[in-house]
Amino acid sequence: MAPEEQTSEIEPDDKDWTWVLQRRCEQCGLEAGRVPREQLAERFFLAFEEWVQILDENPAVEIRTDSHRWSALEYGAHVRDVLVLTGERLDLLLTQENPVFANWDQDEAAREGRYAEQDPERVAEDLEAAGQRLVSRIAEIEAAAWDRPGSRSNGSVFTVETLLQYILHDVVHHLWDVTGQQDGVSSLQLE
Repeated sequence: MAPEEQTSEIEPDDKDWTWVLQRRCEQCGLEAGRVPREQLAERFFLAFEEWVQILDENPAVEIRTDSHRWSALEYGAHVRDVLVLTGERLDLLLTQENPVFANWDQDEAAREGRYAEQDPERVAEDLEAAGQRLVSRIAEIEAAAWDRPGSRSNGSVFTVETLLQYILHDVVHHLWDVTGQQDGVSSLQLE
């Protein structure tokens, strides 16, 4: 199946996933709302490193194994963009009072960015760079800033902490989409 044919077959995801902050995701297994702020940087690091490994080592990274899911490459490009966007939103939360985040259509971003046609090595490099920037920024968050609020354009309210928990779920959930492994990064440790 050609990459250009693949992009048109996926049904857009218009679900509101904010519920993952209140309960365990049955699919990926992550209890995002229970990840302590002290562990967020490490959990992001472990997750994005797993993504880099998938993109670098999977010879079939461009192939969709299911007609209802993106390929590992497409998910990797999405995760890269999510990490970049999260860094931008985190900066807004830390520098503005009650910012409202502009709407971001992930499916439109995938089409316009031609995720299925991107170079896996470049996606891995860019994903790692975006992940490193985010992890560094998380490590710099001052204690008083974790509860700073902001909201999405649909009215969903986040704090610095809940935004990062929510996005961690996105990154881990897409690992599950690709590997079928439930919350694998929770069992990994930095050496």
